[in-house]
Amino acid sequence: MKLQTLRRGTAAAAILTMSLTLAACGEEDDSSSDSGASDTPSATSDAPEETTTDAPEETPSEATGDLDAVFGPACDQLPADGEPGSLTGMVVDPVATAAGTNPLLTQLVGAVGAVEGLDGVLNSAPELTVFAPFNGAFEEIPPADLTALVDGAKADGVNSDLAVILSHHVLPTRLAPDAIVGDQPTLIGDSLTIAGDPEAGMTVTDGTVTANVLCGGIPTANATVYVIDKVLTGAMPAS
Repeated sequence: MKLQTLRRGTAAAAILTMSLTLAACGEEDDSSSDSGASDTPSATSDAPEETTTDAPEETPSEATGDLDAVFGPACDQLPADGEPGSLTGMVVDPVATAAGTNPLLTQLVGAVGAVEGLDGVLNSAPELTVFAPFNGAFEEIPPADLTALVDGAKADGVNSDLAVILSHHVLPTRLAPDAIVGDQPTLIGDSLTIAGDPEAGMTVTDGTVTANVLCGGIPTANATVYVIDKVLTGAMPAS
């Protein structure tokens, strides 16, 4: 029971901390904007107008990652380029929005949506790595258990068991395939171990469940996604 309480509290703290940090950043930006506005010459001022030069636009691949680094046996199951959920479609959206367009991740998106506010926190985070179980992984969970997790999330939000499990799949840093191997801390303070390489195949384990990476290194606007074939249940609170 203590472990359950600790992990629930840690997941809630991590999500709420991210929310508060992002809100504070927004307030600083607003403050800076207001301050700058007070120093701006009025329309009747004789001060000369400054000439500005637009910064060159970044292409999605330059801004968010290398599409050529994407790997895995199931990448060919993604929609064709230009369609929602394709690599070129996901690269321009923040991670929760991008996942919502991917037909492999509809069950995961539903689980995230059950935890009020979590999708917004994930979308607003500056950088993340997300291990995203594909639909078939959720289908391995007994339906009654999955229903209980979703119902609990709707009632308890970030304090729910489902919030713990989902946070267990997220790293607070953005790691490309050439930098992710090894032990990596998750949002709830435990760790995942990633092994292998893009050519031979890659796995991720929490010590209880080992999952294969089906399609990894997928860049979104603020995260790198690794689609996996299992739900990592090592953070599942004891019943």
